[in-house]
Amino acid sequence: MEKKIILIATSNAGKVREMEKAFEGLPVRLVPLSRIREVLPDAGEIEEPVEDGETFLENARIKAHYYRTQTGLAALADDSGLTVEVLGGAPGVYSARYAGVHGDDAANNTKLIAEIRAQGTENAAAAYHCALVLVLEDGRELGAEGTCAGFIRPEARGTEGFGYDPHFYRADGRSMAELSRAEKHTISHRGAALDMMKKMLAEAL
Repeated sequence: MEKKIILIATSNAGKVREMEKAFEGLPVRLVPLSRIREVLPDAGEIEEPVEDGETFLENARIKAHYYRTQTGLAALADDSGLTVEVLGGAPGVYSARYAGVHGDDAANNTKLIAEIRAQGTENAAAAYHCALVLVLEDGRELGAEGTCAGFIRPEARGTEGFGYDPHFYRADGRSMAELSRAEKHTISHRGAALDMMKKMLAEAL
């Protein structure tokens, strides 16, 4: 069976690795935006869409439909982030650019810890959220969501994760960045959403 090409609408290497691992066994070839010319040699520069949704699911839907329209390929988009109770749900949909620059993990974490300390706590209840939307070539849309509860703490531990993972602790006392990829997949917000998406995609193929 010829593998279906699915464009991954992200340049985040950590997310790409998790998606590739999750979809093992399916007749699909995942192609990140950074490698789009491997399948569309004449593709020009594609501007990023405006992510003006109020929820993770809305932003994932915006990205998936946009890249499917721009390329004609099936497109899988992720929108995910962190919500912290004492910060009223912040950083929320602004998680990747919380400190002002998209993808600056160090700056985002520094701001997050400072904001939590300003609230008089160093152990803040939090949750990761992930929304995935896959738009197939014919316009059919598949959606999946997952969450993972934990706590944000000032001490950064572990080297395996990305984003806020070194500061996000589970009930067992380990940070998300201390987990192996396999362990993380079994309990993470993205792992839950990817498992659900994999089942739906297998049925759709």
